[in-house]
Amino acid sequence: MRIKYLLLKDNEGFPRYKKGFSLIELIVTLSVASILMTLAVPSFSSFVKDNRLITQANDFVTALNLARSEAIRRSGRVTVCKSSDQVSCGGAGSWDQGWIVFADVNGDGVVTNPATNVLRVHGSLSGDVSLNGDAGSSLDDYVSYVSSGATQKIVGGVTATQSGLLALCDDRGVSSGKGIQISPTGRVSTGSAASLVGSCTP
Repeated sequence: MRIKYLLLKDNEGFPRYKKGFSLIELIVTLSVASILMTLAVPSFSSFVKDNRLITQANDFVTALNLARSEAIRRSGRVTVCKSSDQVSCGGAGSWDQGWIVFADVNGDGVVTNPATNVLRVHGSLSGDVSLNGDAGSSLDDYVSYVSSGATQKIVGGVTATQSGLLALCDDRGVSSGKGIQISPTGRVSTGSAASLVGSCTP
């Protein structure tokens, strides 16, 4: 193999020669780069998934906080419900199919006028993510706030408060998931799903 030399001049004007990379050096460099990339890809994938879960948890918490503040401001019930069509409440899936925040003017959990009552819409969650509510505490389908800022079930009267946990998980399971906790006073907090919920399907 012929090695080419580049004719250069130093600061005093004398010619000097600079040798380029050899084929062996190039192969070694590419091999090291390939090894480093192989090690970095799994870490980057986890980083992307972690950020996705954080963003989606924040989106849901923001919707709950909006419902709470609007219920106080309007002195009336505001409900967050799962929604497959982002127009009305309901759907066969869980919260990961999307949700809407709406002024529940009749207090029955039904959107009477989407054009005027719907306050915020969120589409389905991306990335093969599940968001499940605790069916035992009536968080599986909706969360409803009244004028005091507290949560309250659609039926049952003032003593029928809503509280419990929701689990936001991806394909890595509960160990990497996010837990969302709703208190009877309406306050929302988050933490790791493993410590708060213990399961992706509480």
